[in-house]
This record gives sequence, structure tokens and C-alpha cells, in this order.
Amino acid sequence: MPNRKKHNILFLGLTIILVIGFFTNISLGSVSIPLKDVFNSLIGSNVDRETWQHIIQNYRLPKAITAILVGSGLGISGLLMQTLFRNPLAGPFVLGISSGASLGVALIILGTGLFGGIWAAAITSKWSIVIAASLGSFLVLLAVMVVSLKVRDTMAILIIGLMFSSITAAIVSILSYFGSADQLQQYIFWGFGSLGNLTWNEILIFVIIYTIGSCLSVLSIKPLNSLLLGENYAKSLGLNIKTNRLTIIIATSLLAGTITAFAGPIAFIGLAIPHMARQIFNTSNHKVLLPAVFLFGAIVMLICDSIAQLPSTEFTLPINAITSLVGAPVVIWLLVKKQKMMF
Repeated sequence: MPNRKKHNILFLGLTIILVIGFFTNISLGSVSIPLKDVFNSLIGSNVDRETWQHIIQNYRLPKAITAILVGSGLGISGLLMQTLFRNPLAGPFVLGISSGASLGVALIILGTGLFGGIWAAAITSKWSIVIAASLGSFLVLLAVMVVSLKVRDTMAILIIGLMFSSITAAIVSILSYFGSADQLQQYIFWGFGSLGNLTWNEILIFVIIYTIGSCLSVLSIKPLNSLLLGENYAKSLGLNIKTNRLTIIIATSLLAGTITAFAGPIAFIGLAIPHMARQIFNTSNHKVLLPAVFLFGAIVMLICDSIAQLPSTEFTLPINAITSLVGAPVVIWLLVKKQKMMF
């Protein structure tokens, strides 16, 4: 009971911080908007300036929602991978999902270096990059799923996922060698990650796929808790290892693959957020960790995006750089304080 009370207090505190971070993120940017006007805009009341209303509804609000989806989705998928492989260094992209997405984007952007102008029309469309990244992630997912049905050892799947990453990285390197300077610059900018380029229609598709992945994650809570004690123990409880392993892989792929397709390969969040949640909540129960990781991921991503905007300036820093600079010291401090990673 004391732990439950402590967890409830922590959840309440994190929810309040998330709400504050959400409104603060919307108010900050090249143009600072008072929190009062942000709140009025969101509830449909009058805003002091009409341009503020346009900025909030068409730019700031979609970006803040994207930050919440990206941060929470990567946190959840990182938690799933760390538990499945019982490896504290496992992240959402350990199965090669991000590499597959990168290969798809590289074929669209850099492919003209090998195949001439055949890809020129495709490059002009933002949807082409999203579709290419999604297809790349899906093909890697398909390969990993086939392997997971054939291989019994979970660690073998981890190694195979890393090999897929190496293969796709090698192909991207070849494409980069033949790409022009402009193509390389476009590909590099995609690799920086971005939260601010989504329309409401794109966010709707994002939310639908995100919801499916999250629901599969919730359904995996009991199997994940069983896997903490080893696969043999899980089997003794009647758990179908292959089926549940496949469900966890699909959930991770839907979350991480969609995030990479729409926002680019966002670093650090998926690896570090689960550790932060474990240390703060002092538990390995996924019934507690899953919502905790959701809140932590969303909060950290909103904070990183607020910093990346460089408030009151016209410049925006790469979100990937900020997630690493802000998050890595926090994780180091937590691990030094606790002196161990809880599993």
C-alpha cells in the first residue's frame, strides 16, 4: 500500500508537469505567446492577436502533440525491447527498424545518384519520404518476424537485428558515395529529426498507428512481467513465448517505425526513458512502468523541443542534439546515484 500511494503521488506530479510543459512548449518560440492566450486559443476563446491564433492552431499545437507522441512512443518501445532482450542497452531501434527507415529514405533522396532522374518527382513530395521510411521499416520488421518464428533464442533475434542494421547502413553508405552534395544535405537534415513538419491529417494517421501499437503494449503487460524472471519461468506459467514475443516486436515496430517515418530517427529517448522510470518509481512492474514511461517520455520530449526552439530567436536546433545533451547527463546522474540498473 505505501508503494501504491507513492506511485499515485508520482503519477499526479508527472501529469501536472506534463500539462505545464505542454502549455509552455506552445507559448515559446520565435514569437512568445502569453500562456493566457495559449489557453484561450485551445478552449476556443478570443486571443489578443489573430496571428497568435494562427500560429498556435497550425504550428505550435501540432508540434506539441507530435512531441508527446514521439517521446511516449519511443519510451514505451524502448521499455518493451529492454525487457524482451533483458538488456539495459537495448532500444526501440535495436531490431534494425530505424535502419530500415533510413534505407528507404536514402533510396528516395540519394537514389538519383545511381538511377538518374527517375526519382526526381518522388523527392518533391513529403509523403514520399514518409512512405519510403514506412516501407523500409516494414520490410525489416517482416524479416525479423520471420526470424522470430524460426529461432528459439531471443538473443539470436537481437544479434540478427543488429546484422540487419549493418547491412542497411552499408547500402546507405554506398548510396551516399554516389549522391550529390544537395542530396546528402537533404538526407542529413532528415537524420537530424524534426517535430514541426506534420499537418493535422498526418497527425491523425500517426495517432491511429500509435494507438494500435500502444494497445498491443498494454496487452503485453503480463507477458512482460513474466519474462523478467526468464523464458523458462514464463513457459511454466503457460505463456506462449513465440506468440507474445511476436506481439511485442509488432508493437515496437509500429511505434518506432511510425515515429521514424514522421519525425526522423530521434536519438536517446527510447534508451534512457525506461531507466529513468525504473529509478524514480523503484519498480520493475510493467503495470506501473508503462504509464510512467509514457509520462516521462512526453515530458522530456516537450522540454527538449522547447530548448531546441531557442525561444525569442528565429533559429531551431536539431532535436537529436538536444535529446542527447539534455538526457544523457540526467541518466548518468540517476545511475551513479542508484549504482545499478533495475531489472
